[in-house]
Amino acid sequence: MALSKNRIKFIRSLELKKHRKSEHLFLAEGSKLVGDLLGHFPCRFLVATEEWLAQHREAVASPGKTGSMPEEIIAASEEELIRASLLKSPQQVLAVFEQPEFASDPTVITRSLCLALDDVQDPGNLGTIVRVADWFGIEHIFCSPGTADIFNPKAVQATMGGIARVQLHYIPLSDLIGALPPDTPVYGTFLDGESIYRHTLTEHGLLVMGNEGKGIGKETERLINRRLFIPNYPAGRATSESLNVAIATAVACAEFRRRAL
Repeated sequence: MALSKNRIKFIRSLELKKHRKSEHLFLAEGSKLVGDLLGHFPCRFLVATEEWLAQHREAVASPGKTGSMPEEIIAASEEELIRASLLKSPQQVLAVFEQPEFASDPTVITRSLCLALDDVQDPGNLGTIVRVADWFGIEHIFCSPGTADIFNPKAVQATMGGIARVQLHYIPLSDLIGALPPDTPVYGTFLDGESIYRHTLTEHGLLVMGNEGKGIGKETERLINRRLFIPNYPAGRATSESLNVAIATAVACAEFRRRAL
């Protein structure tokens, strides 16, 4: 089946949140990312070059226990993929998947380390944080309603497949934290916190990371009971005002896991 102009238009429409939301679909591009997601999410259709399909016939036919074969497979030329792609450097394959729905269970925070994102707005940062969480075995991220959409194509690409193993839940953070037992550790990163390298860290709890420019909002800040600071080196040296939120998340997660080891 050829890649029609209408199908190309539909693929490109998924760049917009309103279309992703109404269709309950999202776009992924690239061999590794599509290969990872085929084993986890139902695939509405897959578009690839004849060469890619020949090389990945088995992977497409047997995507994994929780995945399924694409409902439709379309062979396309590289020129057609270029017209459909949202990437600056289009790949040999793209696929449209159904958005997963995860039940939000705050009690998981009492049993494991989870992340919370307070209005992280850059899709690239969000996707990178998901990738970081995947690397450090963090399976749940709770996002404020103002946080970027994880199904934004830029966010999906930045997860590098982590979206297949990390569940994101969109919920007002005040409601989430308010529902936790009072003794649940709720960490946040601040410039006036205690050094993360000296603070007692637990293997369970919630680590809150803030907006790129404003940090953690005042409403959420009032509910945090453990304030952390990632110190620069050496102390007192003139340096950048702050770390990028994705990098700060990686540093903090690495320290939590180092303690656990």
